[in-house]
Amino acid sequence: MTLSYSILSRPPCGYDPPMTVNLFADREDAEMWRAPVASAVSGTAERNGTVTVDRLTPDTEYWYRFTDAEGRRDPYMFGSARTAPVASCRATATFDARWGSGFVATVTVRNTGSERLDGWRVSWRWSGDERVQSVWGGVAETVGVDVTVRNAAYNGTLAVDGVATFGLVATTSSVPDGLTLSCAR
Repeated sequence: MTLSYSILSRPPCGYDPPMTVNLFADREDAEMWRAPVASAVSGTAERNGTVTVDRLTPDTEYWYRFTDAEGRRDPYMFGSARTAPVASCRATATFDARWGSGFVATVTVRNTGSERLDGWRVSWRWSGDERVQSVWGGVAETVGVDVTVRNAAYNGTLAVDGVATFGLVATTSSVPDGLTLSCAR
């Protein structure tokens, strides 16, 4: 989340940059200055600028308050902002090989959003007795018939329209016609 600010005049308390923006999960916490979830510091001499706070939950409202370099709380500036929604992605599967008791598939993950995608996961539900035997280019987790493959350490960041792939070998008594995949951050 990036917040823009302008310090038009010196407040009565004498605040000058740098300022720390403190983010809170809800309005009550912000009003009480209780349990900030993140913070970031402005430039040292910037009376107009931006402050960026990383690693926030997408599509979530945060409340903000400001403190100065000595930790004095600005009693006047108070507001809320919403983080951008999750960048979109799409996953498609291609069966590379099939045999009576299994198959090999390649899954392509494409960033279809308007921002860089930092981390992805592809999920699907098996329709029968399919089981993942091995995965490369991702990290698989299976719970019953539900499968989730998350990006590997080296292929999680995708530029707009960027792609990553992972492969898998599965065993089954009946090879499915295809996989119905969902993709998310």
